[in-house]
Amino acid sequence: MDKLNNMRVFCRIVELGTFAAVAREMNLSAMMISKYMTQLEESLGVALLNRTTRQISLTEAGDIYYHRSKQLMDDFSELDEYTSQLGQRVKGTLKISAPIDFGGLYLVGAIDAYQRQYPDVKVLMTLHNNRVDLSKGSFDLSLLVTVSLDLGVVARKLAETKLCTYASPNYLNQYGTPEHIDQLALHRCLLYIDTPHHDYWLFKQHTQEVKVKPNWYFCSNNGRALCQAAALGMGIIQVPEISAVNYVEQGKLIEVLPDFQIPPITIYATYLQRRFLPAKLTTVVDFMVAYFAELKPTEKFN
Repeated sequence: MDKLNNMRVFCRIVELGTFAAVAREMNLSAMMISKYMTQLEESLGVALLNRTTRQISLTEAGDIYYHRSKQLMDDFSELDEYTSQLGQRVKGTLKISAPIDFGGLYLVGAIDAYQRQYPDVKVLMTLHNNRVDLSKGSFDLSLLVTVSLDLGVVARKLAETKLCTYASPNYLNQYGTPEHIDQLALHRCLLYIDTPHHDYWLFKQHTQEVKVKPNWYFCSNNGRALCQAAALGMGIIQVPEISAVNYVEQGKLIEVLPDFQIPPITIYATYLQRRFLPAKLTTVVDFMVAYFAELKPTEKFN
């Protein structure tokens, strides 16, 4: 019996939640995953998981064993990564989580430039707006557009962007231009969902940050879709400047309520602190910091 392999399977069951998900990830049958778990529990003489037809949960022993096993798995992974770096060759698969708009519009160019310098590194990029828990091991690097950070992560600043409110010239001609945030209640709004501030818009009034719940008529988790809707005159949007810059340059969108704009929000590259950071991670973070710093202001977000 390969106890190390069985420990790895156990950790992934806890992290992914089902035997089937682990089987798909490891390209094995669910029966084989179940066999590995049975072997591990029999070797320990204790149940690690409570199994029902609906869910899997940790026993008290399983909870203790998971956290110690997870640390061992991380230590082995770090040891392998560190040893491979001694060969002066950066390689491996880098798993990146990034926001939909920033990743789709700006990150591909950075990855292309990085892989030209490090051709043996494969990049798996997942785009979504949900905050990920890096401790689960599904991603090596998480890019965030945020005003706050989680504890326990290292954060490197890549760039800044403003959170702005926009509408099309046609919409403003038809419905008027709001001069104060209180007037938004009279307007049709387009809501960006799956953000840290949920269904509220953020503004600055005097020196205080104010949350306004807009009267929305259309919502999406994609800034480009919202910008298109706003350009068609469907309503007012609030999105990061990086999502709307092309529409503004083309005259399709006009910023409104600029006097109530909050301070710029930061785009970070975040990762877990480790004793030995893999070269694929350190090189890509250093590269991205330099890549975005070297871009001219007019090139960064258009």
